[in-house]
Parts: sequence; structure tokens; C-alpha cells
Amino acid sequence: MDVNLIRARMNLFAVLQNLEDLVALDSEMTKFTRSWNLSIQFSVLNGPSAFLEFKQGSCKHGAGKHPNPTVRLLFLSPAHVNKMFDGKGSPIPLKGFSKLGFLQKDFAKLTGRLEYFLKPAKGQVQDETYRKINTTLSLYTAAYAVRELALLEPTCKQLANATPNGVLMIHVLPDGPAVHLTVEKGLFAVGKGVHAHPTAKMTFKDLKAANDLLGGRLDVSLAVSEQSLMLSGVLPVIENTTMILDRVEKYLA
Repeated sequence: MDVNLIRARMNLFAVLQNLEDLVALDSEMTKFTRSWNLSIQFSVLNGPSAFLEFKQGSCKHGAGKHPNPTVRLLFLSPAHVNKMFDGKGSPIPLKGFSKLGFLQKDFAKLTGRLEYFLKPAKGQVQDETYRKINTTLSLYTAAYAVRELALLEPTCKQLANATPNGVLMIHVLPDGPAVHLTVEKGLFAVGKGVHAHPTAKMTFKDLKAANDLLGGRLDVSLAVSEQSLMLSGVLPVIENTTMILDRVEKYLA
């Protein structure tokens, strides 16, 4: 098992994708990126790649190669990617040298804002606006991380292979966020938003309950007993997925 590869894929596909929603949800970043019209390619030598595309205050994340990126950044190994996400390393620019100042200043401000919302200081989640963004980004990070763990991590791969085909929807009442994970032959696909016909559901009674569980201040058993979390549908889908979820922190802490 290549731990660095697992972490790199989680960073590229679970953490980086949050910039889509950060730009949409955080009015400060919507305004800050409104004039951006560029794309950034992140590529690991002989490994995974992802890109970000910014247009008029919106951001799109994608897996694979962008057809014509404004900036192309190379990483020599998965460990190199992880060093950048840990703030201890820098990529190798291959294209877009005129944008180096942008990367060091403006893009760094955006990623710093992402860290601000993903790693709350004590007491920050008491603010309703902060809590909503933190919960949304944390939920999406966890869902996309499950996909990567099920693909590569041996224990999670076994759990995924033992999971019945179906759709697990995780929904925070009354109006979201929501995410759904589709399982087919041991492989997970992730979709944002409500699914019309899920096989199983994990429904949080409110944003605080979801935030407490995602933040490690509440466990699933207690949440269920307090009716802060309602489970329904095909239980093996829920049980196996939550066991994979429990391992996310090991790689993204």
C-alpha cells in the first residue's frame, strides 16, 4: 500500500475540489475571484492529475487533464503533492510563468481561506455562516475521500467489495448540504445534492448535529440514540461506508 499515493489522491480529488464550493458559498471569495479567467493543471509524474478552472467568480474542479491550461504545475511524486498541501513544498511550474505572482499571492489567499474553513479555531463553528460552510466542505471532503480509500486502501477496499450495490444519501435537514455515494461492484462514485431514490439514508436533524459529528464532537451511536441522526434503508450500505469514513482522518489529519 502506497500511503503517499492515497494521500495525494485525497488531496487532489477530495480537498482541492472544495474550492468549487468555497467560491460559491463564501461571498468574500466570490468577489475576490470574480475577475479570474484561467485554469490550473496539477499533474503528478506518472500519476494522478486534476485541474481547476476559474471563470467570473465561479470555480470548476475536474479530474484528469485540462485541454488547454493557463498554468501547468508538475509534481515529481505523490509525496511532492502532499508536501505542497502540508505547506512544506512547491510544485514545478511548466507553463504560465507570468502567473507565478498570482499563484504566490492571490491563489495562496484562496487556498488559505479554504484552510480557514476546513480547520476551525476554537469557537468558530458557533457562527452560523461559518458552520454552514465548514459543514458543507467537511461533508464533501469526507465523501470524496471515501471514494479514494475504497479504491486503494486494503481494509477499505475489502469493506467496499462487501458493500451491496446501491446509493447512500447523507442529508442535513432542513435544506442541506447533501451528498450521495453510489456503490457498484465495490467502487464508489460521488454526487453533490439530494438523490431522488437512495437505497439508504443518513439524515441529520440539523446543521449543528452534522457539524458535531463531522468535527469529532459526536459519534454515530450517540447521534442515533439522541435522534440527531436518523438511519434508514439497506443498513450494510450505511455500516460499511461509515467504517470507511472512520479511516478518513488517518490520512487527512
